[in-house]
Amino acid sequence: MLDDGAQPPGGALYRKVAADLRESIAAGEYGSGGKLPAESALAERYGVSRGTIRQALSALRADGLVTSRRGTRRVVLGTTRVQSFAELVSFTNWARSLGEEPGGRVELLERRPADAEECEQLRLDDGADVVLVLRVRTLTGRPVMVERSVYPVWVGELLTGIPADAVSHTEPLQEQGVVFADADHTIDLVLADEEDARLLGCRAGEPLLRERRRSTDPVGAPLEWSEDRYLPGTVAFTVHNSIGRSALSRRHRSAP
Repeated sequence: MLDDGAQPPGGALYRKVAADLRESIAAGEYGSGGKLPAESALAERYGVSRGTIRQALSALRADGLVTSRRGTRRVVLGTTRVQSFAELVSFTNWARSLGEEPGGRVELLERRPADAEECEQLRLDDGADVVLVLRVRTLTGRPVMVERSVYPVWVGELLTGIPADAVSHTEPLQEQGVVFADADHTIDLVLADEEDARLLGCRAGEPLLRERRRSTDPVGAPLEWSEDRYLPGTVAFTVHNSIGRSALSRRHRSAP
């Protein structure tokens, strides 16, 4: 049972219930495909209302951990937590969610004319300028990814005052009113070029995992077109599909 006397304000008790259930699911207590206890049993266990339990189960459903059928016992879909939008858009948030120390180093920040693909992805007129940011991203000091992000000029200019070794670009942009609301991800393999080899310490021609991402604001206006190239064995992407929703997650992999 949770201590109601110590419960945080604003209805946050359901978050404590959800956190406890996540730990149980991750530990395999219910197994993949197993059923959680009924809402009434969970309410009695935690000493909370069934409304609080429903909120907690909604949070688990948003994480892709349980089914969304109401009125029946939830089925556990798996033990891997599906990452939040913020963790998938932001390397920094993802690294922190793993308990790793994120790092970054800007190699190049320049304003230049957009190429045809960038104009298409960012919905710009031919000949429009963009701001390119080339960064090396690290996990606890180890280079794992080269990030090439292209922004409309009005967004890119907000980055000019950020230190080259700033851990995050997403956070200061959000603080300045840039709202990343949606993103499309395309994942494939690409061969490392000479620049990748220099920045990541790999061989030119070595396969890298590539994630291309277009992020948009709440009304659908493009904010970023990014190509991230990861060293082999450092990351894996998992897609979960169900009748109610699909979700993408990114996992850290340790090289053998």
